[in-house]
Amino acid sequence: MEAAPCISQIASLLAEPKRTAMLWALMDGSAKSPVELAALAGLSPTSANAHLARLTASGVLRVEAQRGKRLFRVAAPDVSAAIDALARTTMACAARRGPEALTPALVAPALVAPALLRHARLCHGHLGGELGAQLYQHLLDACWIERHEQRADITVKGAQRLANLGIFTQALASPLVCNCFDWSQPQPHLGGALGAGLLQLFLQSNWISVVNDSQALRVNAAGHRKITRLAMSA
Repeated sequence: MEAAPCISQIASLLAEPKRTAMLWALMDGSAKSPVELAALAGLSPTSANAHLARLTASGVLRVEAQRGKRLFRVAAPDVSAAIDALARTTMACAARRGPEALTPALVAPALVAPALLRHARLCHGHLGGELGAQLYQHLLDACWIERHEQRADITVKGAQRLANLGIFTQALASPLVCNCFDWSQPQPHLGGALGAGLLQLFLQSNWISVVNDSQALRVNAAGHRKITRLAMSA
């Protein structure tokens, strides 16, 4: 049996709150200078540089040179995915302990995460964030989806409308529809095979693009109109 990879080194790096603050600021795929990251984390430039050096040496961040300046960026998509997964797990564990466990200290990361990441983001292969929750509510209001206590189903009307978009529900895997919650907001967004199918439609239609291999999604003006009106016009 092969030895399992040791995760304690990376875990210890991410456990430091000031480093976490700097990483959150980079989760939208942006590149920022040490001065910007120091200000965002409430650190002196000297302390920020020390933390950034450790994150870079560990492979969590990478350095880019632009016009003679050093800029830091998340090194690879797996880093963003790991941080995102830790945020979801933190909130899920707190929820299982009870409402009193959802303290301001836990909720705070969602408030300081970049606006681009909160608005639209990848979540298990479907559209999360504010736009994802908005889309789900529109599909419910238009009766494309019916939500029950323990499940959600696609209606006959919904299946017909989706077929017009090129999404054939009978060909999708199970579960077709499910509520998906993430750290970015309390309202659920659309998960399941339908959520994944709609995201692929949006990507192929060039309404949405992934930002620098991050979890953030950029929605162009046409895409925003199309997605917000997807079920409203039917």
